[in-house]
This record gives sequence, structure tokens and C-alpha cells, in this order.
Amino acid sequence: MAILVDADTRVLCQGMTGWAGTHHTALMMDYGTRVVAGVTPGKGGRHHLNVPVFDRVAPAVAETGANASMIFVPPAQAAAAMIEAIEAGVGLVVAVTERVPVMDMVRVRAALKGSGTRLVGPNSQGILAPGLAKIGVMGTGSERPGSVGIVSRSASLTTEIVDQITRAGLGQSTTVGVGGDPIHGIGMAECLDLFFADPDTEAVVLIGELGGTEEQEAAEFLQSTGLKKPVIAYLAGRHAPPERRMGHAGTITLHGRGDVVAKTAALRAAGVTVVSGAHRVGETVRQVLGAAAR
Repeated sequence: MAILVDADTRVLCQGMTGWAGTHHTALMMDYGTRVVAGVTPGKGGRHHLNVPVFDRVAPAVAETGANASMIFVPPAQAAAAMIEAIEAGVGLVVAVTERVPVMDMVRVRAALKGSGTRLVGPNSQGILAPGLAKIGVMGTGSERPGSVGIVSRSASLTTEIVDQITRAGLGQSTTVGVGGDPIHGIGMAECLDLFFADPDTEAVVLIGELGGTEEQEAAEFLQSTGLKKPVIAYLAGRHAPPERRMGHAGTITLHGRGDVVAKTAALRAAGVTVVSGAHRVGETVRQVLGAAAR
């Protein structure tokens, strides 16, 4: 079992006919993901990668039964694409596009209220349920089906830690990239809740970084609900200089907010095992699960 996706998830890709959309949709199909449609305005009625292309999301959903969308359109059009998918009733939207304008995301957040849609991203590497499906751009090859859930703000660290967990003799139930942009869809706390409810997930790895308040919100969630399964965290950016943007929009500390020291303290107070080096995550998960089994 996985969270958010399974082998029956039917995916459409908004922006599939562009280079990046074509490349990553083909990789998703090779992995076994059920891609049933593409959506590109002006190209409806064609076939691309042997699936039908539609001008709009709503008819694509009506004709193919798609229940998930991957968004692969430029930042200026990404919010409109997300809102179109939300209004079409798509249950899961994964937005890979990064640097979507903040005010555009405010409109997206307003559209999500009262809807039945879960948004992952933008600026997300996607969702991977090993052996079942992947929606996004993450590399594959070292993942294995297993019982460790991963929620992450870092694509490259996710790939590294997936490999560590596999080499530790374990596997992953699902990996979820919540996205690095400052305003995004589901957060770490909601992912923890989903993993706690998943009977096949025995432990959760949280990969955070400096900037934003995701990790503190996750700590507050754990303080309120209790630690229902072991949570192991690694937070990148301990030695980053303050008040300097590091890499992407969400990675910055200002006036003492968003620094790794405060995030680490909050998570440890909530009962989370926080490791000091990314290279220690896989072995720590193995030890924690071994201790829990004794």
C-alpha cells in the first residue's frame, strides 16, 4: 500500500507535448504509471506517446477517467493549469514547475478551499510508490518496495536517502516531494498524517532544510497527535549564511526565522530522531526499526 497513488491511478499530463513533458511522461510510462491523456491547448484531437491529447482538462477527465494530473507548463501559466485541474475535479495534482509567482499561488490556494483536490508542489520532484507508480521527475533504480515513508523538500537528497534505505536492507512505501516554493500545496504535517494512517508504513523520514516553517508545523502536529510511528529527520543547511537566498525561493533565513537550529529543537522536542549528517539516515532508520521490533 502507498499514500496518494497506487497502480490504478490514472494520470493526465498538462503540458505533455513540450520537450520536458514528453521526456518525463515517457519515463513515467516506462515505469508503469498509467498515463491516459495529455492536455495542451490547441493540440486537442492528436495523439502523443500513443495517448490522446485534449485542449482542456475537463473533457480529458470525462473521456479517460483521469484522477491525477502532472503539471509541466511554464511558471507564468502554471497557476491557471492548477486551477483548471482543481475545477475539473481532479483528485491529485502534482506540480513540477518551479518559481510560480507568489500571487498566482495565492489564487491557487483560494481555488483549493472546499475542493476535493490535493495539490503536491509546485517545485516538487513528485511522488514515487516503488513498483506501483511515479508521478514526477525523480530518478529511479535504487528504490525498493518497503515500509519507510519519505516526505521531503529536497529532490537530490531524496534520491540519496532512498538509496541509503535500500542499502540498509529496507525499502520505501512512498516518497513525496512537498515542493520548495514558499507557497505550495500539502505540507509535511499532512504527509505525516497520511503515513501514520498507512498500515504498510512503519517509519517516516523527514528531509527538511532552512527557510520557511514546514518543519516547525510538522513538530506542532506531532506534539498535538503524539508520535504514532518513528520519525527520523535530517535538516540541510545548518552552516548556510543567514539572510542570503540559497538555491531557490523557499530557502532563506530572515531575522532568525527558518534556521536549522530552531527547526531541530522543535522536532527533537516532539520526539523525532534528528541525525546530524545526511549519510547517517539509512543506518539510523535501520537501527530505530530494529529497536522498535525488539
